[in-house]
Amino acid sequence: MEGKSTGSSDKARSRAGTRGAKRNTAISIGGVEVQPGERCYIDLPLPPLYTHTSVAMPVHVINGKQAGPAMFVTAAIHGDEINGIEIIRRLLATKALSRLAGTLIAVPVVNVYGFVSQSRYLPDRRDLNRSFPGSEKGSMAARLADTLMSEIVDKCTHGIDLHTAAEGRANLPQIRADLEKHPELQKLAEAFSPPILLDSPTREGTLRDAIDGLPLLLYEAGEALRFDDLAIRAGLKGILNVMRYLNMLPQSAKQTDKRSKTWIANNSVWMRAPQSGILRSRVPLGGIVTEDMTLGLISDPFGEAEQAVVSPVSGVLIGITKLPLVHEGEALYHVATTKSTSSAAEAVDEFHLEYEQPVIKRLK
Repeated sequence: MEGKSTGSSDKARSRAGTRGAKRNTAISIGGVEVQPGERCYIDLPLPPLYTHTSVAMPVHVINGKQAGPAMFVTAAIHGDEINGIEIIRRLLATKALSRLAGTLIAVPVVNVYGFVSQSRYLPDRRDLNRSFPGSEKGSMAARLADTLMSEIVDKCTHGIDLHTAAEGRANLPQIRADLEKHPELQKLAEAFSPPILLDSPTREGTLRDAIDGLPLLLYEAGEALRFDDLAIRAGLKGILNVMRYLNMLPQSAKQTDKRSKTWIANNSVWMRAPQSGILRSRVPLGGIVTEDMTLGLISDPFGEAEQAVVSPVSGVLIGITKLPLVHEGEALYHVATTKSTSSAAEAVDEFHLEYEQPVIKRLK
């Protein structure tokens, strides 16, 4: 594709340049050249459906007048994870982008096929986020992954990938990053200001694993096929925080130096159902978990043969099943762990205080 030729020059941009230092350059995506000071909507062609229906990946490019980092924001790599689509819609409507330094490339729906069918997967049942970096002549998933990598990722200096939990589960807003491999991501993640930063190694085939050193934050929040306003508002504010940290946007007049605390978890553990039955959860999402705490009770439909789901660790509940009907071995609770949970409670409380107060005020 024509856009490939500008990748190396764009990657050379500084990670956190000085605003107004020099004029920006044009960027080419899908054969469309976007000049400094322009914003442009581009359709990247994808393999058509067998009905002869055309399919395209929507891309919104805002190329600032002044030089700066080039950042992509992607959503719906899993087609049923739609919170990120609304985050990007609100991001693109932000007035501060008129003063952007650098380049913002927003892709609200990466997996267009899954989005149309309200599915996590592609039509061939492959998981796109196990198919990176992809190839031009591979499977449908590999070709879609290659398009995203060659046309978007390779032309950027930073990235934020937006996700939710899988269908039937919910995640507490959190950032995932491999801090052991990329310790420099900690400051970027703390600028986002999530309540939880999970030090999480990458998995082969994921976008995080394929980026080859490019600073990427993975935002997980909410559940599939649902809009979660708290997760959406936190995601939008986090992206804008990162853009200000990178000097892509001017500091907000309302912004203070104080940000909500971020609790760093160095591991996480899934608790699985010890038996089949009906689950009654006792701990809410974001709740503090202590070792040997009962997280829920599973019984048969008659309320007999009851068995507790007990946590072997202390930490914070960052993921939970939303379906009370469970089979033995199903993942029910996801607990992030570290040596001390005292600061975790403070971080989660501050987060809820910051994002729930506006809702209370609107209801009055």
